[in-house]
Amino acid sequence: MPLNADVTFEKRLEALPLATYQAGETIFAPGTKTGLLLFLKRGTVAIVKGDIEITKVSEPGAVFGEMSALLDQEHTAEVRALEASQFYVADAAMVVRDPSSLLYIATALARRLDAANQTLSILKSQCQEDQPHDMVGKTIEAIEGLLSANCASFAYAKPAKMRFFVER
Repeated sequence: MPLNADVTFEKRLEALPLATYQAGETIFAPGTKTGLLLFLKRGTVAIVKGDIEITKVSEPGAVFGEMSALLDQEHTAEVRALEASQFYVADAAMVVRDPSSLLYIATALARRLDAANQTLSILKSQCQEDQPHDMVGKTIEAIEGLLSANCASFAYAKPAKMRFFVER
């Protein structure tokens, strides 16, 4: 079932409270456990591990905090607002008991894993063909972004990064 077909889930999101973060504000900090799921309404955020920006996310509907909620663990990366960003805020314990929410999150995770697997295949091909190190490095960055990005959206499309690495 495509995510953009679930009007019921979108209506549930619209009923949730909103939180706004300004540019530079930390939304989730590594090592914290908030018990929240945030769904991007508008704005752009960065996923950061250590001093490395893994990816940027600006797709409405992108979900943040799902790994922490599903695995009952602390957040492993920083999510930082790059511009004023607004989120629907949900209690993770409540959402993970809702079948439509779980399907939404599971579909987002499956898409990320599928895209990461496809990019890993490209990486293996690049290594076998002895591609330049910068090309291989950029593909590794794409895999990191795909695995770290909390990219579920109502109108999911393959990440632009994928297209870049397929072209030679």
